[in-house]
Amino acid sequence: MREAPSLKGRALRHLSRREHSRLELRRKLLPHAESEDQLERLLDELERAGWLSNERFAESVVHRKAGRFGSELIRHELRGHAIDEALFEDRLATLRETELDRARALWQRRFGTAADSPQARARQYRFLRARGFAADVVHKVIGSES
Repeated sequence: MREAPSLKGRALRHLSRREHSRLELRRKLLPHAESEDQLERLLDELERAGWLSNERFAESVVHRKAGRFGSELIRHELRGHAIDEALFEDRLATLRETELDRARALWQRRFGTAADSPQARARQYRFLRARGFAADVVHKVIGSES
């Protein structure tokens, strides 16, 4: 019979699949830890070794989500992972510069044509807002396509 993987083995398996925030990895490993102190020591060790990095995690989230989501939603997600805003504020500033173009591209892929009724226009507006695009950006996209 196989022995259960060690706490460090579990952590490395998670980190080998994708980047994790410290908070996210902590949540995943807590049920398997003997104590919270043991878990904190392991997380500190992983950070010192460079295997766990909130900065890399923030970069990964921004990179994965930039094409489909606005900066508001990405900011909200990173805050939910307890990532220091200083680690991702410059990346989000860059995203805000391209927000209008990204919103237009997403709108074009999803809808392709201007709304023919107020209900359709509202649906398009809700679609872009739900994906974290700023209201002024959404108004420009929807307004320029009518």
